[in-house]
Amino acid sequence: MHNTAMSGNGDDKTSAVRERPGRAWLVFAAVAALLLAAVLYAAGDYGRGAALERIEADARTDAGLKVALLQAVLERPRALPLVLSADADLRGALATKDKGLLDGLDRKLESLIDETKASVIYVIGTDGVTVASSNWREETSFVGSSYAFRDYFRLAMRDGTAEHYALGSVSKRPGLYISRRVETAGGDVLGVVVVKVEFDGLEREWGASGKPTFVTDQSGIVLMTSRPEWRFSSIVPIAPDRREAIRDSLQFGEAPLTPLPFLETGDRHRGLITVQPPPDTAGPNQQMLALQAAVASTPWTLHLLTPVDAAARSGAWQSRMQALLILLPMIGLAAWLLYRRERALRRAAQDRKGRDELERRVIERTQALSLAGERLQAEIAGHRSTETKLQTVQQELVQANRLAILGQVAAGVAHEINQPVATIRAYADNARTFLDRGRPETAAENLVLIAGLTERIGTITDELKTLARKGRGAAEPIAVATVLEGALFLLRSRFSGRMDTLHIAEIPPSLCVHGNRIRLEQIFINLLQNALEAIGDSPGGRIDVSLGLASAGEVVIEVADNGPGIPDAILKSLFIPFNTSKDGGLGLGLVIAKDIAADYGGGIDVTSSSTGTTFAVTLKKADPA
Repeated sequence: MHNTAMSGNGDDKTSAVRERPGRAWLVFAAVAALLLAAVLYAAGDYGRGAALERIEADARTDAGLKVALLQAVLERPRALPLVLSADADLRGALATKDKGLLDGLDRKLESLIDETKASVIYVIGTDGVTVASSNWREETSFVGSSYAFRDYFRLAMRDGTAEHYALGSVSKRPGLYISRRVETAGGDVLGVVVVKVEFDGLEREWGASGKPTFVTDQSGIVLMTSRPEWRFSSIVPIAPDRREAIRDSLQFGEAPLTPLPFLETGDRHRGLITVQPPPDTAGPNQQMLALQAAVASTPWTLHLLTPVDAAARSGAWQSRMQALLILLPMIGLAAWLLYRRERALRRAAQDRKGRDELERRVIERTQALSLAGERLQAEIAGHRSTETKLQTVQQELVQANRLAILGQVAAGVAHEINQPVATIRAYADNARTFLDRGRPETAAENLVLIAGLTERIGTITDELKTLARKGRGAAEPIAVATVLEGALFLLRSRFSGRMDTLHIAEIPPSLCVHGNRIRLEQIFINLLQNALEAIGDSPGGRIDVSLGLASAGEVVIEVADNGPGIPDAILKSLFIPFNTSKDGGLGLGLVIAKDIAADYGGGIDVTSSSTGTTFAVTLKKADPA
């Protein structure tokens, strides 16, 4: 009963852990989606606002330039009425009304048109009737027309000067009328001189900019505009009585004075308005930034509308992309942390389940272990006996290992003294022969050489003892040429008939390496002996000893033969003890040679193919003693 209840409790916990991750991921996904939506909305609003600020800054600069250009266009014709009002010909024609003088005045005004860029210049008598005009040749000539009803005439007669923007009653073209009263030297009023300025060129420039631009008067009526359909509309509704008064004055002809096709938007506080397309087009409404600038020295206001839809969308999109670049890694990190947490919870649940299962098994096994306790006590005595036998076997294995090491050292000694012993035997035979021939002096020389070789055998055995202890002999500068001569001396007696196959390159006598002469000779005895055995008695056999390429501070001596090469199976384990391809060989020569080179900071490399084998011995370079 206890075990069953425990198992059921563990299953309930596991089920809860399985259900919890699903709910956690759903909550995480919902929060991430809400956060992403909120951030994207805020980023879009911020980006749109930043784009509008940039557009507004550019629009203010553009509006300032347009106002400056409009003032420049106005200032030039303003001086013309003042100059003409003091002209003697004009005063004389007004005072006398002489037809000859008036005809001359017509031609004079006509000549001024090209120079002043004015649309028309004309002179009005005190009765309001035009007496001379620059367009006297045209069908729409102002000569003989009465303009007593015009404000620019009445105000000039009253105040001396006036400016009035209106639609021409004869030409039906809008423009600014600049007028000035003409007086005699005594102050008698003779009439009014009027200069009309039209702004067609300026309006075309505004239209080319792609930004709707217009100028309104103090009543909010559009005077000049880059959109012709907006002319004489109003930016604010005009009261009916005021509209009737304006129509009666014929200032704007029969214009209906309707409001501009602007719609309010939620961003009116930012200066944004929605502009409807012309009635004859099917284009969409366009949102624009409305900016106003007063035109100095006039009661006018310049309005500049800048399209913002594309720039606002671009700014919002860029801001959202930047927000995504920041937010997505954060959401990814949060998801990774949640995954780590859920994985930790699953592992904890598995650990609890494992502990519960382990507890159940422990309870089940307790009785079995209790029953096995007596059996274990009975087996302890047997184990102790086995342990004693094991210790005895271990001691025997240690002894066997020592004997194996001793055998390896003995085999090395036998291999290394083989050459000196063979040479001693050859010199001993020669000495006996010389004694039989009655040449004791030559026999004595052979005996001296035998003594030297015996001393060499003693040195080899000492060195092999050092090798067995993993020690190093004292290093000293040794000439490479001396080492090679010693090796050839020991090999000459055994290979006396094949020494002509050896070709030793010229080696500088001063070239020295670090090492011990006897030990270094052992290296080259082994390499040269192997090379001589490899080429055997084959015709064309050749062995080359030369200096190879070396880095700074090292010397490389290469021993190359043109024998059959070393099989791949042997080459891979060439420097492993007792590995040999020779009948009766021990496989220790190259092992000992490589250990000697390593003791002095060098090494041995081998390359072999079917055309021969090359051993490269690297040793540390030394300065001559």
